[in-house]
This record gives sequence, C-alpha cells and structure tokens, in this order.
Amino acid sequence: MLEHGGKLAEAMARYGHARAAWLDLSTGVNPQSYPAPDLPQDAWHRLPEADMALIDAACGYYRAAQLLPVAGSQAAIGALPRLRPRSRVAIGAPAYAEHAYRWRKAGHEVIETPHAELRNMADSCDVVVLCNPNNPTGAMIPPQDLLDWAGKLARRGGWLVVDEAFADVEPQHSVPANAPGLIVLRSIGKFFGLAGLRLGFVIAQQQLLAALADEIGPWGVTEAAQRIGTAALRDGAWQHAMRERLRHDGARLKRLLAEHGIASCGTALFQWWPEPHAEAFADHMARRAIWVRKFDGYGIRLGLPFYERDWQRLSQALDEWMSP
Repeated sequence: MLEHGGKLAEAMARYGHARAAWLDLSTGVNPQSYPAPDLPQDAWHRLPEADMALIDAACGYYRAAQLLPVAGSQAAIGALPRLRPRSRVAIGAPAYAEHAYRWRKAGHEVIETPHAELRNMADSCDVVVLCNPNNPTGAMIPPQDLLDWAGKLARRGGWLVVDEAFADVEPQHSVPANAPGLIVLRSIGKFFGLAGLRLGFVIAQQQLLAALADEIGPWGVTEAAQRIGTAALRDGAWQHAMRERLRHDGARLKRLLAEHGIASCGTALFQWWPEPHAEAFADHMARRAIWVRKFDGYGIRLGLPFYERDWQRLSQALDEWMSP
C-alpha cells in the first residue's frame, strides 16, 4: 500500500493520544462536511441501481454531456490502465501517487515528469496524466492548454487524464469536458467533505465510459451514496457559501504559515511547501497530536483546521517548531 493521508490508527499506534485528541490535517478534505439528508431504510436493503437523478445532477454540476458514477475516483484510477494495451505514460510529478503506481502495475511504461514540463510529453507519449490543481503543490495548467494536449493525443489514439479532485472551489479553471481523448476525474470527497461516501465521476466519450463500466462491474456505487450525492450536487446555495468560506480559510492558512517563515502554495483546501526537514516536522506535529501529510523527498501538505481552538493549536505548534 502506498502512503496516503488519514491513517489515524497508525498515528495512534505510533504516538499515542486518543482518537478524539487528534487534529487530522493530512487529507485536504473539507472539514465542514455537507449535511447528509436522512435516508429511507430501503437504501440499505436492496442492491443499488443506477439513479438517473444522480446522473442528471452530476451532469449539471460538472457541465458534462455524459459521465459515469464510480465508487470514488480511486476506482477509475485503478481501472483505466487496464483498458489500454501497453503504453508510454507521462505522469506529472509530484502528484497523487496512485496514478503512477496503477499504470505501472498494469504493465505500462511510466515516465514521471515535472508538472511544468508535461506540455512536452503530449507529442511523445500515448497517455498524459495530471492532477489539476496539482496534488500536492496546487499548480495549475490552463484549460485551453489541456484541450490542446487532448487533441494531440486523441489524433494518435491517446488519452489525457485530468484528475480534478480539488477543482470545485474554483470551477472556472476546470477543463471543458467531453472532448475526444480527454478523461476527467471528479470527486465528491474533497469539496463536499464526504470522503467516506466513496463517490466520484468519470467524464469522457461514451464508448470509453461503457468500457470502464464493464471493467469495474455492477453495484459500484451504493444507494446511500447516490441519494446523498444527488442532494449535495443540487444544493447550489450550500456550494456558493462553502466556496466563500474555503477561500477565506485557505487564505488564512497561507498567512499563518507565512507568519512562521513558511512560503507555501496550494489551493483553498490545502497548503504545501518543500520542507527540507519533512520527517522532523511531521514528527514534531504528531507529538502534539497534529497529523500532517509528509511527502518523502518533496515536502509537507497541510489541510484546513475547522474549530478556532484547532487553529490556535496549529499556531502554537508552529511557534514551537520555529523556536525549539
């Protein structure tokens, strides 16, 4: 298993502290979850069926002509490499590590390329994969550039896979969907704070969606996930208010780090910086029951606190880091 955020059981086993004492800033998930509606009892009783209400709500929210609901975008990340013959695949680095891992595991030649140099790979690779905004750095590539890359790849039967798990706060930067050669992955987990729901979407041409659905198999998305996801995707008032709140909190986190001499970059949901002492920083925080995401060889990513007391805990821990 690759390293990911979360894993509080691992944190407790190593450092102690009761679960309730931990401040988990390791995932980049919105700490203010969408208020899930009550569900009827039959949501847990019957095998799930495809719900057109969810598909309609998702197509409207993502401005897509067609899409496929999946059990979190991770399900698609694992399945997509199995749909191609052996290919030359360029993946932006650093990035969500599952992309490179799953393409290698399926037998493809993987080239991990600095995010800023990916534009050079659309002419020489069969597949280009990136996170936009990038996870963990927050770097962005303009949508028109991505459409140009997708066109180049599509003319050779190639793909551009764009993971937009963190795109919801600034949706104007999302690449327009349904272009030939373009596959866009979206997630309910990050912006809506519903990571445990395991609901995501793949936006692509219909032929590819049909092949992906066959590869994944039936009953991938639960009835409960479909009902809660439909409500969240239709709730425009909550989405608008949450975008404003997250922009405010994201700016606050960036300022807090700057006040402690840390020049960070990222999105409204997380900040990242190339910490040269990443192991020591993560250990320092964990001893204070603050769980952060350490990227070996890259740096540190911090998600957002929620309660004011948690902001103060983080500030104090940063004070102590700067003045050991």
